[in-house]
Amino acid sequence: MTDPILSLKDASLSLNGNAGRVDILHSVTLDIEKGETLGLIGPSGSGKSSLLMLMGGLERATGGTIMALGQDLTKMDEDALARFRRDHMGVVFQSFHLIPTMTAIENVATPLELAGARDAFDRAAAELETVGLASRANHYPAQMSGGEQQRVALARASAPRPHILLADEPTGNLDEANGSAIMDLLFGLRDAHGATLVLVTHSNELAGRCDRVIRLRDGHIAPEAARKAAE
Repeated sequence: MTDPILSLKDASLSLNGNAGRVDILHSVTLDIEKGETLGLIGPSGSGKSSLLMLMGGLERATGGTIMALGQDLTKMDEDALARFRRDHMGVVFQSFHLIPTMTAIENVATPLELAGARDAFDRAAAELETVGLASRANHYPAQMSGGEQQRVALARASAPRPHILLADEPTGNLDEANGSAIMDLLFGLRDAHGATLVLVTHSNELAGRCDRVIRLRDGHIAPEAARKAAE
């Protein structure tokens, strides 16, 4: 048996707010296998997005360990985490997070350039064609619809061929038709490149496309999900 590509052991997250300490995640233990698609569901405030951020090293765990590709994210400094994400992870957010002063092709090429790819723009152009936006390569985010911007974000996340794709409510700002198209693209990119996909969603229908679904409740993995994970 191979080691899981992502492994959380007693991972906890607490933040200090105006009203004092807030416990967001409580001793979450979870293994995710290479090539698996995992859906994270649960009500607002249950900790779904926070758990995804811990997996990507975008939030610091306040307890426990988080292993990704055999490396302990909890022991890395910010520079090391940034390099690890650059080399191994793609992240897609609900709000696109495109750089507004860059065209679509520049947004997609930037992470490739940072990774030292000499053919960054050729690869970016090919990725935009894959998501159906070859004709929009030289447009800026403000000149594109929400669905088009999310396609650019998907192209940017998948272009470096990451081992792990993390998607946080990628259809949350889109209408039903665009949301369905984005999910088809996301799963298609995952299938084409063999990445492990972790998807946060409020939609049971979207979660049902995953190999496994974990339900969070009040910062804990719900008992029924924990049982399924252990089977």
